[in-house]
Amino acid sequence: MRHVELKAVVRSERAVDVFDAVSRWEKYPKLAPHVNATTVHAAFPSPECSSSWELHFRSGLLRWTERDDFRREELEIGFEQTDGDFDSFGGTWTLRQDGPDTRVLFAADFDFGIPSLAGILDPIAERVIKETVAWAVTGLFSRAELLDTGIDLSGSGLGPVAA
Repeated sequence: MRHVELKAVVRSERAVDVFDAVSRWEKYPKLAPHVNATTVHAAFPSPECSSSWELHFRSGLLRWTERDDFRREELEIGFEQTDGDFDSFGGTWTLRQDGPDTRVLFAADFDFGIPSLAGILDPIAERVIKETVAWAVTGLFSRAELLDTGIDLSGSGLGPVAA
């Protein structure tokens, strides 16, 4: 099982507004170049939400459908794959108001279920997932800063990067 985390701070934004923006999966293909397509089957405030994703991965597409659990009062979004290319994939977006700013933590665990290829596939998938989240957050908010990521999006023109 591989763990992926991305931390960011969105300056001068209310956490509930950041929640509303990051939960708009249909915007991700325009925000993140790795995202080929998203299909939102049911969105918040529907009690049973789901979405399908296609990400560019190696020389093909990585596909999955996930159940999305939007907990707006807790400022948390949970997701878990219900069908797709991973053996298992799930995680959370957690938002926290920090004075005038919003702290963002994206955390996910995934497993392709192919131990012999984990050393090859896992690092690539981790990078693609991290970069997708980074592009989305920095694309949605001009005052977003990535924290402790090791990702450099500065050449992309898609937002600021903090070391």
